[in-house]
Amino acid sequence: MQRLFRAAVRPVTYSRWVHLSVPVLLLAVWMFIERDTPWMPLLLVIPLGLLPWMRLAEGLQAQFLLAPHDRDADGGRFSTVASKRWGDRWRTLLWLEIRLLLSVLTVGASVLLPVATVDLIRVGVGGPLGDDSALPFTPPPWAAWLLAPVPLLLLIGIVILLGRLVTSIARQLLGPSSAERLTALEARTEQLLERTRIARELHDSIGHALTVAVVQAGAARAAGDPEFTDRALSAIEETGRAALDDLERVLLVLRESGQRSSQRPTLAEADRLLASARASGAIVDAELRGPLAQLTGPVTQEGYRILQEALTNVLRHCGPVPVRVRIGMVADRLDLEVTNPLPDKPSVTGGGVGRSGSGLRGMRERAALLGGEVDTGPHRGDWRVHARLPLERIR
Repeated sequence: MQRLFRAAVRPVTYSRWVHLSVPVLLLAVWMFIERDTPWMPLLLVIPLGLLPWMRLAEGLQAQFLLAPHDRDADGGRFSTVASKRWGDRWRTLLWLEIRLLLSVLTVGASVLLPVATVDLIRVGVGGPLGDDSALPFTPPPWAAWLLAPVPLLLLIGIVILLGRLVTSIARQLLGPSSAERLTALEARTEQLLERTRIARELHDSIGHALTVAVVQAGAARAAGDPEFTDRALSAIEETGRAALDDLERVLLVLRESGQRSSQRPTLAEADRLLASARASGAIVDAELRGPLAQLTGPVTQEGYRILQEALTNVLRHCGPVPVRVRIGMVADRLDLEVTNPLPDKPSVTGGGVGRSGSGLRGMRERAALLGGEVDTGPHRGDWRVHARLPLERIR
C-alpha cells in the first residue's frame, strides 16, 4: 500500500498517463470518419513506423514523459536519432502498435472507472441509474458510499502498472541499438582521450614555463648581479610568452574552435626549449641529427612534448646542471635521449630518481599512443630519459 501511495504522488506517473493517452487521438479521429472499422489505425501506423524520423520522435517522447529522471544518464535509455537500419524501423513499428493498444486500454479505464464512481454516488443519494450504467450490479446505498472510492483507486493502480509496462517495453524497443551504443562509446572514448591530451599539454607547457621562471628567479636572487638579473627577467618574459601561446592553443581546443593539431609545437622548434634551459643556467650539449623537419605530425609533436618534460624535470629536480640531448632518426624510428647527473637529494615527486610522477607517466602515454616507448631511470651514473618513437607505423 505504501509503494502504491508513493507511486501515486510521483509526477512521472501522470506524465506516463499522458503518454499512454495521446495515441487514442488517432483512433478518435478515425472513428469520427468511419465507425465500422475501429481496427484501421493499426494499419495506418505501419507507414509511419517505417519512416526514419519516427524513431527520433518516439524516443524524445519516451525520454521526456516515460523516464524524465533518466535523461542525464550516460548513454541514454532511449534512442534519440533517426532509424539508420531496417531493424530499428521494424522495432519502431512494433512499438507504435503496442503503444496504440495500451492507449485504448488506458483511455477505456480512464472513462469507465470514473463513471462507475459517479454511478455509485448516484446510488448513494438515491438517484436512478440509466441504461448505460457502468456498474455490473446495484449495491445498497450504504455500500455504494463505501465503494465509491474503489474505482478511482483501481484507476490509479492501472495507470501505475500500465505506465511501468509501457516504460519497460519502450526501453526494449526504443533503446539504442548495438551500432548506436558502439558509436556513443567511440565518441565517449574520443572525448576522454582529448581530455587526457589537453591535461598533458597543460602539464607540459605550463609546468615547463613555471619551472624555468622559478629557477631563473632563484638564480637571479642568489647572484646579486644586476646584469644577470636583467638576463633572467628577459628569459622569464620570453618563457612566459611562449607559455601563453601554448595555453591559448589548449583553450582553443576547449572552445571547440576547430583547432588543428598541426598548430602544436614540433621538434623544429626544439631550439626554443634548449635556449630556455641554457638561459636558466643549464649547460646543454645538444646534437640533433637527421631531417627532423620532415617528421610526420604526431611524431614531431609528441617528441617536442617529451623533450620539454624531460628538460623541465632536470631543472625542477636537479637545477642548472649539465644536460646532454641527443635527437636523431635511427632506421625506422626517432630516438630522443636526455641525460643529466643524478641529484644529490633524490626527488620524491617524480621526474628525478624518486617514484614516477605525472610527468614521467605523461611521457610514457605519449609514446604509447604512437606505438613507442620511453625508458626512464639511472643509466651509467646519470639519470636518462630515452624515448623511441616508430615512424613506419605512423606513416
